[in-house]
Amino acid sequence: MINTVWVKVTLIFSLLFAPLAYSFAQSPPKSQWFQEARYGMFIHWGLYSAAEGLWKGEKLRYLNNYAEWIRYRNRISKDEYGTLAKRFDWDTIDPEQWVILAKEAGMKYIIMTSKHHDGVAIWDTKVGNYSLPKLAGSERDILKELAEACRKHGMKLGFYYSHWIDWEHPYAWDHNQELKGRVTDAQFDQYWQEKVIPQLTELLTDYGDIALMWFDMWIPYQKSIIKKEQLLQVAQLIRKLQPNCLINSRLGLPTDENTVDFETLGDNQFGTSYVNHPWETPGTIAHSWGYNGQENEWKSTSQIFQSLISNVSLNGGLTLNIGPRANGVVPYESIQRLHDVGNWLKSYGTSIYGATGIPLRVGQHDWGYLTSKVENNSTFVYAQVFNWPLDKVLRVSGIENTPKEVYLQQGNEQKKLLFTQNGPLLHIDLGREQPNQYVSNIVLRYDNTLRLNKEIVAESTFGGFALIPPNNNNKDLKIEKYDGKRPARVSLDAKKVLSWTIYIPSPGKYYFDVSAHNPLKEDKSIRITVDKETIVGQLTPDVQMVAEPNENNYTPEFTDRRIGSIIFPNKGIYTLTLANDGDSAYWFNRLWISK
Repeated sequence: MINTVWVKVTLIFSLLFAPLAYSFAQSPPKSQWFQEARYGMFIHWGLYSAAEGLWKGEKLRYLNNYAEWIRYRNRISKDEYGTLAKRFDWDTIDPEQWVILAKEAGMKYIIMTSKHHDGVAIWDTKVGNYSLPKLAGSERDILKELAEACRKHGMKLGFYYSHWIDWEHPYAWDHNQELKGRVTDAQFDQYWQEKVIPQLTELLTDYGDIALMWFDMWIPYQKSIIKKEQLLQVAQLIRKLQPNCLINSRLGLPTDENTVDFETLGDNQFGTSYVNHPWETPGTIAHSWGYNGQENEWKSTSQIFQSLISNVSLNGGLTLNIGPRANGVVPYESIQRLHDVGNWLKSYGTSIYGATGIPLRVGQHDWGYLTSKVENNSTFVYAQVFNWPLDKVLRVSGIENTPKEVYLQQGNEQKKLLFTQNGPLLHIDLGREQPNQYVSNIVLRYDNTLRLNKEIVAESTFGGFALIPPNNNNKDLKIEKYDGKRPARVSLDAKKVLSWTIYIPSPGKYYFDVSAHNPLKEDKSIRITVDKETIVGQLTPDVQMVAEPNENNYTPEFTDRRIGSIIFPNKGIYTLTLANDGDSAYWFNRLWISK
């Protein structure tokens, strides 16, 4: 997979790197199954699985310690690396068990690594002698067995193929060529024509229907040794041999040329906006993709739910990886988590399969996510509740319609819930403890198309409104992200004015609390305006605060201050602005409005 350091998932999803720029004019009909599936299994299994993250007693080198990169990272020769094939236990390897596990997990497709960056084909390829069966002295074709098992259990099958990087072929790309000298274009094309095209032909010819081909180049082809003509050759080969086969964006070509069918984000990179085209996150249960016996970074089941449901809420999907051992056994930690998700999907899968999201702001609700689908002239909105409100009132913001009914889904049982609609704010009386230990489903049924208000600030679980830089009306605002010490913030000078759209649910007095950092040695004046009402408040000087004791570890202090109050005569939509009274800038973090 991608040569980058994995960053742990948080509720504010961090990007490992910027994805390639793609434009999808319209999703082709053949990709409909992929958009409906939403959830699939990646399997990284190859020669590297037998190394188990160790080479001659040494662990993987470098920060990016993906186990499948061990040959490159630990500088292992081709011949010595090939001896790992003797460690495979062919008596216990059973690809059907992987398919059964995927089905039990609620997954709808499998992507198998046919050839990773090490250049080792895991099937008995007719191209050269450097394949797992030949190195191991086995006559078994794991891909054939896997394909048969997928057909038997109704699972769609795709193949991963590393077309750009190949450490086995002398003329393929190897990152170390940046130092030792690049191969020529002619040499790389020799690799392409004598290995890539023939092997892809085998994969697309010998194993029945292939649902998708998954490639793994994470930079634009213009920045690599690959030529556009070579990528078009691959695309045309796939279209000829498997017309319904999907191609992912890491092939390297832009989608406006109708060669790419769905977008693949970076490894463990999750959606940050609602998009209309098909897309997925390739994610790991642990850190490595291939099996690592030293693994200690297992993601929790809750993290997997966050990954899947947050992506579906943004019209995406999740392809979750397992790394079986050289004996075919899947680590128990993977099995346990997959079964937990699969058991949940048996009851609540209707809120995931064939579902999409609602194009509201990312992170609109602090209790979870909204997914949606249309069935039988009704629109169903599923409130996926991770954090059950302590006051047992679920606050949904942004939908102006009144639902026909609201009910709690618990297995096959449905319990109707009381609710009140107030403009674009909906309050649902939950009236009981959270029924599912991971994610609970509250179903909202509408008889008509949803009317959305995408501009209002969402109501918090705490009953107030948090006006922060990401939900303000200035789309071009430069926001300094949370850096481990200082909160998300913007620098406000005399030229900047922030504005928000808020819905006040009832008339009365509302208080305004500001979180900010005043770096000056004197009071700083700020101005809050709502219609014709104005509050002028003072920010006293802020200093440093100790981040960690006894480490000389300090950070600017962002103080929470009450600025004042405003009486709203009526409920309804208001525009609020925050401005700087003066020339010198201050750091703004948050404005909190509550009764």
